[in-house]
Amino acid sequence: MNSRISTSLPVWHPAFLIATWFGSGLLPKIPGTWGSAAALPFAALIVWLGGQWALLAASLIAFAVGIWAADVYGRHAGVKDPGAIVIDEVAGQWLTLVLLPMNPLAYLIGFFYFRLFDILKPWPANWADRDVPGGLGVMLDDMIAGVYAAIATVLTYGALLRFLFHETGI
Repeated sequence: MNSRISTSLPVWHPAFLIATWFGSGLLPKIPGTWGSAAALPFAALIVWLGGQWALLAASLIAFAVGIWAADVYGRHAGVKDPGAIVIDEVAGQWLTLVLLPMNPLAYLIGFFYFRLFDILKPWPANWADRDVPGGLGVMLDDMIAGVYAAIATVLTYGALLRFLFHETGI
């Protein structure tokens, strides 16, 4: 995915800053992965300050604001979903982490699963990506991937904890 598509939008424009998650979407080669990684420390901070409900609220706010920012950025770039738009990854990554404890292993598993489901786009994420227009289409497939990733992460993390505690007798 090309994150270097030029846009007539100035870098200080709120839609540019939000859509690219403060420029992380402009990093080379794998902008979606960079955007997901850039979301992690913010997720930890949000959970630390306000708990899991605050992270859910932040994910939904990022989704709503991201629809606008992705639409504006995409129109200025002349492409529906340029790679530099990563606010969708931020919202989806945060949604993935809502049910998890704030620890590095849980967040790493959530990061892995979110990237996997964001790339694979199982139905209905592939439908949203392909058929839903504008900023809503950009954002919706990642929120769907976030739901799939949340389920997979909770199951994997829970199974891992059961295995570790059972095997070690803790």
